Amino acid sequence: MATTTNFREKANFIWSIADLLRGHYKQADYGKVILPFTVLRRLDSVLQPTKKNVLAAYEKHKGKKPEVLEPILNNAAKTKFHNRSKFDFAELAKDHNNIAANLRNYINGFSISVREIIEYFSFEDQIKKLDEYDLLYMIVKRFAEFNGIFKDVDTIHMGYVFEELIRKFAELSNETAGEHFTPREVIRLMVNLLFVNDKAILRKQGIVKTMYDPTGGTGGMLSVAEEYMHELNPDARLEVFGQEINPESYAICKSDMLIKGQNPANIKFGNTFTQDGLEGETFDYMLSNPPFGVDWKKAEKYIKDEFTTRGFAGRFGAGLPSISDGSLLFLQHMISKMKRSAGGSRIGIVFNGSPLFSGGAGSGPSEIRKWIIENDMLEAIIAMPDQLFYNTGIATYIWIVTDRKSKERKGKVQLIDATGADKEDKGNPFYSKMLRSLGNKRKEIHEEAIKRITKIYGEFTEGPYCKIFDNDDFGYRRVTVERPKRDEKGNIEKDRKDNPVPDAELRDFENVPLKEDVDVYFKREVLPHVPDSWIDHGKTKIGYEINFTKYFYQFKQLRSLKEIRKDILALEAETDGMIKQVIQ
Repeated sequence: MATTTNFREKANFIWSIADLLRGHYKQADYGKVILPFTVLRRLDSVLQPTKKNVLAAYEKHKGKKPEVLEPILNNAAKTKFHNRSKFDFAELAKDHNNIAANLRNYINGFSISVREIIEYFSFEDQIKKLDEYDLLYMIVKRFAEFNGIFKDVDTIHMGYVFEELIRKFAELSNETAGEHFTPREVIRLMVNLLFVNDKAILRKQGIVKTMYDPTGGTGGMLSVAEEYMHELNPDARLEVFGQEINPESYAICKSDMLIKGQNPANIKFGNTFTQDGLEGETFDYMLSNPPFGVDWKKAEKYIKDEFTTRGFAGRFGAGLPSISDGSLLFLQHMISKMKRSAGGSRIGIVFNGSPLFSGGAGSGPSEIRKWIIENDMLEAIIAMPDQLFYNTGIATYIWIVTDRKSKERKGKVQLIDATGADKEDKGNPFYSKMLRSLGNKRKEIHEEAIKRITKIYGEFTEGPYCKIFDNDDFGYRRVTVERPKRDEKGNIEKDRKDNPVPDAELRDFENVPLKEDVDVYFKREVLPHVPDSWIDHGKTKIGYEINFTKYFYQFKQLRSLKEIRKDILALEAETDGMIKQVIQ
């Protein structure tokens, strides 16, 4: 894996070109120039060894129809794209006077798949603007000089560089960098968790599996999964699919897939909820890091229509979460793409704490949890350290969801506490502190932590950081406790059937665990305090929630009064000294 120093240095070299834009561009717009040029230069570097072969093949076959010519030139380029222009960055840098025309000629020389990628950057607008400012040649020349950054750099390493560039761009434009990509060590852990129990299958000769990410970003999750698969079995193939709503991220993801020899047509553009680019498709594995706590107002009509008209025949049959947080919509969307009748699927998704417990019994979130758990699809949840992500320092959780649990896991849910909250920062078994923070990211999951968490998950044995529950342990009945209405004299009011009339103002609710008998609970917990109360069983609802704090709570001994007094006196003495200094 690429080191933090290496990819930062490369990204900083590239970003230094943005100094040329100072005074002509707003800082927030630097990325509109730097990102597409980086993609072009990366593609240029990949094609450089076969450039002469492609030009020779073009001269020989240029009269043929595009549908015939494209595969011939791709074959000459030894990849799934090509450039038939006589120009490359080295040649472009030789002619200052015709730089705009030559650059357009170069871009038009790319195969259709690459030209589409460049269009998503709205790059023609930048060519015009840079040419007007007489900056175009200077930018091209600088990128041409940076050959060492792009030469012999593997796609994983280049992915880090792109992500660092996007982070810089996002910071300057006040965007959220975390919407575009996920820290690679988090992805590596998620991939480990998805694949660890499938190693025997994945090591089979010629095995082909599929992976999907509905929030593709720059393609980081797909890239790391493909890398893992190759490490496990060089003969295996992972075909990747994804969808991304941000045009720049989509373009970078698609260019990355092209370079790797994946089918770029598998990467779709648009809102996953309103334009499911892979409708009807199913996949062996799925990964996602959907935006935390982002509302779904823009897609509200489409989603509610699908929920109402299609029910479980659509994607959102289990229920709709609150409009302010669409996280559980992404999970339902992914579940709809499981290979139910063809071997099953495995899903890894990152959430904040809200999907664990938001909404009471009968609410959308609770109904979604209920559906997932009662259908035995929730396999494990891993609580992660805070401060792992670029755009937020909050606690996060990895959910593993599957419709093909192993025999020992059926009817069970595994919870893993990998927060490291019970240990000091130094030598923490689950994370290490970063020397320099990246946005809100101040912690990393180190390699040993990834191995430790994967081992805890794979062993499926209870311990200090692992607890195993029955599905029913997360369910409860929300019962309505009524008390009688009384008149001014204190007498109980009754209806025509001589039943006590309930007083709405005295109505209360109790959450009774599914495994406990409601009547036994009521007699023990309620009647001793309100002997005239009763349960209205017709209003009982079943809910599900997962309370991590309760399951992993560790009592900490309170400090003695002697210790507290000692600290207070020490502070008083320190403060007294400071006051004397000020007065003097």
